Amino acid sequence: MDLFAQFLDIVLHLDRHLVLLIAQYGYWVYGILFLIIFCETGLVVTPFLPGDSLLFVVGALSATGALDLQWVILLLMAAAFLGDNTNYWIGRFVGPRVFKKESRWLNRAHLAKTEAFYVKHGGKTVLFARFLPILRTFAPFVAGIGHMFYNRFVLFSISGAILWINGLVLAGYFFGNIPLIKNNLTAVILGIIVVSLLPGLVHYVRERARG
Repeated sequence: MDLFAQFLDIVLHLDRHLVLLIAQYGYWVYGILFLIIFCETGLVVTPFLPGDSLLFVVGALSATGALDLQWVILLLMAAAFLGDNTNYWIGRFVGPRVFKKESRWLNRAHLAKTEAFYVKHGGKTVLFARFLPILRTFAPFVAGIGHMFYNRFVLFSISGAILWINGLVLAGYFFGNIPLIKNNLTAVILGIIVVSLLPGLVHYVRERARG
């Protein structure tokens, strides 16, 4: 419980913790930020890491001169793209092996449906999932399992990385230091988390209502 409380405190007070990291590690903080975004997008076991809220706070700190805006955007776009691709190839490599044996949860019929879905809708899924926590971690993994054409995956992965990183970092850069937002940053972070999760929750509720 203490570990969860510490994690929650970091998420809700990202600005304070990032300022401390910058003071303690200097330029190494760019590597830390790169690693967080890479893991959040590239490893299916770390979908809980902060993404949207972190990018907004990074933008706000860049506006104060604590971080270099251009370097942050370039590094985090690279982290998001490389994370996506790592996840894709893990899914592509692991998928066929996982589905070799029939089971209630993992069977070849499900794999065939996944492949058909990603042939038809894979591009939109990879692009839009970029803006949805948890889903953005699993979408590239499932795209790999579904054998989505790699060239098509790369196109939408790059597009998503550019839009996601630039959109949220620049939002923080231009609006994060407005007194009303800066003085209520915890509430803003909570709002970003809620808004990010809302589409997924609405979809889940609708699916439950239908079934």
